[in-house]
Amino acid sequence: MSKRESSKYKIDRRMGENIWGRPKSPVNRRQYGPGQHGQRRKGKMSDFGTQLRAKQKLKGYYGDISEKQFRKTYEEAARRRGDTSENLVGLLESRLDAIVYRAKFVPTIWAARQFVNHGHVNVNGVRTNIGSYRCKAGDVIEVRQKSKQLTVLIEATQLAERDVPDYIEADHSKMVATFQRVPNLGDVPYPVVMEPNLVVEFYSR
Repeated sequence: MSKRESSKYKIDRRMGENIWGRPKSPVNRRQYGPGQHGQRRKGKMSDFGTQLRAKQKLKGYYGDISEKQFRKTYEEAARRRGDTSENLVGLLESRLDAIVYRAKFVPTIWAARQFVNHGHVNVNGVRTNIGSYRCKAGDVIEVRQKSKQLTVLIEATQLAERDVPDYIEADHSKMVATFQRVPNLGDVPYPVVMEPNLVVEFYSR
């Protein structure tokens, strides 16, 4: 099971933003923080607070990634050539659970992690049940034959609230997706503004 299933909307409330663009988000009704003093928290945020918030928002968007796992992803992004913030987003979007979510096989990132963990997905014909598995450009992700009639799968493909991005080619009639390329930040359809550059500043302090 996904660790934060029961509290996923608390992240929205804490950030004050509907970070997944979901119609049921409480932020759609109450655009202020949780708790009895939530409406009074309007003080100016420090640079550290801004960086921490950016980190929490990006990490929270990808579901139940632990702090240790997220930091390791940052460290790998920093080791690679090129812009560290772009590398970080590329690594996060290369995760198998993120691709299953982007391909609209499931409605939420938590459902994607659970869907993968329960063994419903093959990568290049091999059953893979690790959500953090890193896919490469050209990898083919397919829902296993016995799982193709699951109700959650059929309902998710019909969701109108988001589209499949152009770096993933999805065939919902066959329940197959191809990871075409590692995206840049500008390619990723985040419903809110993400600032991975502030995440880099947070970890490089």
